[in-house]
Parts: sequence; structure tokens; C-alpha cells
Amino acid sequence: MPVYFYWGEDDFAIAKAVKQLQGKILDDNWLEFNFHRYQGDRQEVIIEALNEVMTPPFGMGGRLVWLNSTTICQQCSADLLAELTSTLPVISDDSHLLFTTSKKPDGRLKSSKLLKKFAEVKEFNLIPFWDEQGIKKNIRQLAAEIGVKLSPSAVEALKDFVGNDTRQLWNELEKLSIYQHQASNKIIDAEAVNSLVICNTQNSLKLAEAIRDSQTETALSLINDLLNRNEPPLKMVATLVRQFRMWTTVKVIWEAGEREYKSLAKIAEISGNPNRIKYILNDIQKLSATQLLSTLSLLLELEYSLKKGAEPYRILPTTALKICQLLSKQ
Repeated sequence: MPVYFYWGEDDFAIAKAVKQLQGKILDDNWLEFNFHRYQGDRQEVIIEALNEVMTPPFGMGGRLVWLNSTTICQQCSADLLAELTSTLPVISDDSHLLFTTSKKPDGRLKSSKLLKKFAEVKEFNLIPFWDEQGIKKNIRQLAAEIGVKLSPSAVEALKDFVGNDTRQLWNELEKLSIYQHQASNKIIDAEAVNSLVICNTQNSLKLAEAIRDSQTETALSLINDLLNRNEPPLKMVATLVRQFRMWTTVKVIWEAGEREYKSLAKIAEISGNPNRIKYILNDIQKLSATQLLSTLSLLLELEYSLKKGAEPYRILPTTALKICQLLSKQ
């Protein structure tokens, strides 16, 4: 099937899949003639790409036309749909059309249904941060792909340090691969991970938990540690917003009277085992929906201030203190 549709938030995994596809289709000596990348968010550009994919490849190998960041499954005019309908079924086997986007296809659109019929659709979403078994399985798979031998304690340490960030995981595994080669293929243990791997993502989650539990000293220490490790402040805030939004949604729905874990998980957009709701409710049992709703406005103010150029070393601790004080009130 010469049409592909890759979507999801894990941009690193998508980039890897695209590279593999390039290696499978293209001949390096004819790359300049047979590989074309377009920004796929404008109708005229998409139509140009559809015309390009109908051109036979030059020389050796096949042709690959890539529409990156496409919006074709979020909005599609009648004219564009007609072009897709006439083109997708007749693309030759040596020409390939690739769509990539971070956004989930809108299944109600005719364009989405058309691509489902004619394209190989693959989802590349991040493993949920709470899915520890899924994260460890991914660590073992990528380690095997790179050729890094990890002890169980090293897998556990990588889970804590890197979390579900596949890009950082790949970079850290490559670093560990070099270390392993220099150490005569010694199996990597937790001590090596602790000394070589930068701990970022998981500490942002721990920061959210510390603020939630009003552990002021721990929160301030984590903020200082993350900033000293060059963690982007806006990335830290994004993690905080995501966590507090999830906790707030669950609490609001629970206080509204919903008691079915499956329904709660669906509304709060929590994938995986719905029974996880029980543990979330336990984590936020001392907090009210009103308190949690107030944290979101403070976090949004924090995000706005950082984007306007506020000093992270000042405003992050200040906001953390405000939220800790807010949540400590009974």
C-alpha cells in the first residue's frame, strides 16, 4: 500500500518511522530527485504534493512525497476531497505518499474515512506517564534496538529519570551504549544510569506531586534542581498543567456524583485501566474541586508570565509557594 498516515504526540517515534520508510523506499543516489517534503496545512500545497506523487520516480529506487503536519483529517474542502478521491486509488507501487500529524484524525470526516480505506494508518502516542510497565517495556525494546544491555535496576532507574520521553530515552541509551563499549560490554546497572543520565521528565511529575501535597521544601528543591539541569521552564509548566488538569477533572466529576470509574476515566481522557481512578481519588482525597480549579488559574498565569519573559528562578518558586498554601487550607 503506497499511502501512509502517521499520527500522534510522540514526534520522535514518528521521525524514526519516517526515516525507516525513507530507507526502505529511496535510493541515496537519487534522493534529490525522488524525495519531496511539504508543509501539509494548506490546500494548494496538498494538491501540489498529490500531483508530485503521480510522477514516476527517476533512476533507481522509488519516490516518496511527505506532507508534514497535515490538517487533512481536521478540515477538508470538497475540492480537496475530490482530488484525494481521484488520486489515492491510482498511485503506482513505486510512488509513496506519507501524511504525518500530531493530531488525532476526526473520524467523522470523509477525508479520514478515505485515508482509513487506502492508507496504512499508524498511531504514535506517548505512553501514559503512569503506565510504568509500558514505559519499562519500551526501555527494554529501544535498548535491544541500540544494543545496550541493561540490568533490571538500570531499567527501573531509566523509568524514573526519563519517564515516557522517547527522544531523551534514545539519546541517553546511545550515551550508555558508548559507556558500555568502553567498559568492555559490561551490563549497565543503576549506578551507571545515576551517574550518566540527566533526570528531567520524571522530576517534573514529582514536582507536581510535591505541590499537590503541599510539600513546600521538596517542591522548591525540585524546581532548583530542574532549572540547574537546564530543564525548559515552559516544559515544566506544561507537565504541571497536565497533571493538575487531570486531578481537577476527576475531582469535579466525582463531586458531581459520578461513581463509575470507566465513565470518569473516559471524561478525564485517562487511557488504560479505569481502576487507576481509585488511586487518583486517593491522592486528591483531601483536596476540593474548588481548590484544584484555583490552581489552574495560577498555573496559566505562570505560563503567561514566562512567555512574557519573567525570570524562571523567581516566578516558579513563587507560584509553587502560592499553590502549596492554597492546597494546604482545609
